[in-house]
Amino acid sequence: MYSDKVMDHFMNPRNVGEIENADGVGQVGNAKCGDIMKMYLKIEDNIITDAKFKTFGCGAAVATSSMATELVVGKTVDEALMITNKAVAEALDGLPPVKMHCSNLAEEAIRAALEDYKKKNGLLDSSTESTACSRRCDDIHHHLEEED
Repeated sequence: MYSDKVMDHFMNPRNVGEIENADGVGQVGNAKCGDIMKMYLKIEDNIITDAKFKTFGCGAAVATSSMATELVVGKTVDEALMITNKAVAEALDGLPPVKMHCSNLAEEAIRAALEDYKKKNGLLDSSTESTACSRRCDDIHHHLEEED
């Protein structure tokens, strides 16, 4: 069901924790269905130098959070914004279809943390401001609240 990489990142997650005085912090998820991700970023000279996460959720949520932090470190802010849920899933050698929402959350957590960074630094104007899930709101994960 899960790839060896997913299991490795679940059993041995990288970058767990918080960054004190993080330059960007983003939290996404839905407490009603159980997956919540919080990502912390340290950014110096437009380069992400550190990333940490705290995730409440299933093994796939932990694994995608862990992989997302590995993918963003060393990237510029703009490069990190280009990381998609598909890139996170592919880096983990795939996810079962019913767990793809976890990769969506990882992408959204990156975007939310970067949006927070841009807001804090006056780099986000109202014409470009968006919510963390602006691209993925058609994802079934976000519609679970409506079905209950």
